[in-house]
Amino acid sequence: MTAGLDAAAAVVRGAGLGAPLLAVVVLCAWRPPGPRVVAAAITSTAWAALLLLALHHAAVERGWWTYHATGAVWRGLPVDLWLGWSLLWGAVPALCLAAARHDRVDRGASCRQVAVVLAGLVVLDLVLMPYGAPVVVLGSAWLVGEVVGVLTALVPAVLLARWTLRRTRVTARAWAQAVWAGGLLVGLPVLAVSPVPPWPAAVTSAGLQLALVACLPGLAAMRELAVVGRGTPLPYDPPARLVTSGPYAYVRNPMQLTVAATFAVLAPVLGEPELLVGVLVAVAYSVGIADWHEGEGLRRAFGRAWTEYRAAVRPWVPRLRPAPVVAPATLWVAADCEPCTGVALWFARRRPVGLTIRPAAEHPEVLWRVTYELTAEASPPPGSRDVRPLLRTQGVSAVARALAHVHLGWALAGWALDLPGVRHLAQLGADAFGAEPRPSRPVPTSCPAPRLTMNT
Repeated sequence: MTAGLDAAAAVVRGAGLGAPLLAVVVLCAWRPPGPRVVAAAITSTAWAALLLLALHHAAVERGWWTYHATGAVWRGLPVDLWLGWSLLWGAVPALCLAAARHDRVDRGASCRQVAVVLAGLVVLDLVLMPYGAPVVVLGSAWLVGEVVGVLTALVPAVLLARWTLRRTRVTARAWAQAVWAGGLLVGLPVLAVSPVPPWPAAVTSAGLQLALVACLPGLAAMRELAVVGRGTPLPYDPPARLVTSGPYAYVRNPMQLTVAATFAVLAPVLGEPELLVGVLVAVAYSVGIADWHEGEGLRRAFGRAWTEYRAAVRPWVPRLRPAPVVAPATLWVAADCEPCTGVALWFARRRPVGLTIRPAAEHPEVLWRVTYELTAEASPPPGSRDVRPLLRTQGVSAVARALAHVHLGWALAGWALDLPGVRHLAQLGADAFGAEPRPSRPVPTSCPAPRLTMNT
């Protein structure tokens, strides 16, 4: 009896990983994936993997299902089933959409393709889940867990694949990459060592807050690549423009530096020296892969602009002041607004690098808040004739971005202030104390109502 159960478990686990892996191989052989398809597959698979881990813990706690397996099991989850499920909900739909020439169809046909892929995967999961015994033992409410998994893991993973293939929703894709990279590259190793902090709670709390500060350059760099470069941190989905603003004005590798600094802080705070391996991995990746592979790509894409930037900005040691090659920007401030002129004088006294302060009344449009515009770049895309600002932010967000032109300390404060949620709360507070929108000059009757959003 035991031998029969062991054989059945082996079949389930083998099929759970082997079938999705075979599907990936067949799809890649049928239509070899290009860089963008690889980016879609990586992003969707990583998102599914992170959320399926969370789903596993929720399922066990809620009694939706449990796993009965020995060997290659981590925290009760069979690793092979986790990897297979991640491929089935990540790489497989991404490759299916790419094989259907997803990036060459109109919006309606694209939505129908996504709906067909989602429906097919949901039906497949509903059919196969009961056959997971004896490895997967379903509870009476397992369909609830299935719905939660579909909504949190499968649907976002497929949408991320669709957006990547169609080169849309770049900011959403970048934030999704930040979430799964932080979860898988930092959160997963910390969870694996199961740390027990040796310090008093107050010391541990202060250390964790320091770790959050260390994350700021990486988050700001991710956003900069998305909103200025129109790309993501993933090498297969790179920016179309050379980004020299934000954290890139201080250091060339802000994301790798963020990972290394975060592990360097977490290791002593959590009392786990093993986490210092994360520092070595981040450095090895940057020196051995990113510097060689990405550096060559940047040199080919941007030529002299990249060479000048590389000479001005160090790869690991941040500058105290922004590099002179930082993309120039303008801060538009209303001269008849006392709080606004105070802000302008504060910046002028600190001699910001690459930031020009001008009266808002001189702007071609009627401005309703302090406005920051990134007006130029080191290397525009070939054939580009777009003279519009690369980036425009208003209010608190404009001030936060302008802080990055002063020095590293104020830049950190600005990156924290410009985080979603923090930025909006700060703007509400500023409006309550007299910074509400007002026109920079008389408003023509044809002028539309003010847009109160802080990013465009």
